[in-house]
Amino acid sequence: MNPITSERSIHLPPGAAPVACVDLGGTKVAVTIADEHGVRGRLTEPTATVGTNDALAFQIIRLIGQSCAAAGVSVADIAAVGVASCGPFTMRNGLIELSGPNICGGLAGKERGLPNDWTTALLEAPLRQVFGNVRVENDGIAALEAERRWGALQGMDHCAYVTWSTGIGWGLCVDGRVLRGKNGNAGHAGHTFVCDNTDALCGCGNVGDVEGLIAGNAIARRFAHAGYADAAALFSAAYANDVQAQALIDGLCEVMGRAIYNLVVTLDLQRISLGGSVYWHHRDLLLPKVSAYLRNKLPALTNGVDLVSAGLGECVGDYAALALVMPA
Repeated sequence: MNPITSERSIHLPPGAAPVACVDLGGTKVAVTIADEHGVRGRLTEPTATVGTNDALAFQIIRLIGQSCAAAGVSVADIAAVGVASCGPFTMRNGLIELSGPNICGGLAGKERGLPNDWTTALLEAPLRQVFGNVRVENDGIAALEAERRWGALQGMDHCAYVTWSTGIGWGLCVDGRVLRGKNGNAGHAGHTFVCDNTDALCGCGNVGDVEGLIAGNAIARRFAHAGYADAAALFSAAYANDVQAQALIDGLCEVMGRAIYNLVVTLDLQRISLGGSVYWHHRDLLLPKVSAYLRNKLPALTNGVDLVSAGLGECVGDYAALALVMPA
């Protein structure tokens, strides 16, 4: 059990019923309980990807029960469950199922090596059978809401949150309105194309999209043959002045920089906060490189745009789920 370490302490109002917060990613699931005493009872596990396609939902239900026990809260007292989930989503009978390319092996096929043939993973329906009040949102949208409420995007009406992690996702806000789209999938700019690269198979089946090129698990697939087994190995080599590793990281930043530029000029944004494990652990190196791709390009649209690290830091995922169910 790992308590959240943050300078921020976010509590529900005195007397408010506890809520469950689920941060669902392609690599791990993290569950916490929040109440008037704060955010606690944090448990994490690798994301379930074996068995039937309801395995992930039942993993979440079990973890909520275990998190409640760790926090000294009764499951029966949980007033709401917020799920900040990687996407994309598929709607079935008005309920969200997950079509996540890093979870559902039936999307890109056996080449991606996922141990299932799911095209969707059940999510909202099993949760609603146990908990009456459930809100599921794309994790980019949820993190955007948290960053606007407590983090680096407070007071911003034209802004975005970007996660650079196992996957690449966005949360988008224009004119003070969070963009969601017909199935809650707005912000999946990780599946856009910004170059002609054809060596990167994304879990969605695309070859050469942003996520397939620069996501955390893409680094291992693309560069293991060059001696970099994973993202940590690549960045360690770059810090040790490995010229080849530095050039590869420059290439990653070019892809991300182009993606950010495209969203800035499309939506006329004023600030973007960045988070996610790949970015956060190497932010001092990556932020200046990515920011450079906005400079001196169409100044009428890019001047004054701020790129900043997430104000909620490593806790952004936990607070993203909380933002979905936190009383106003």
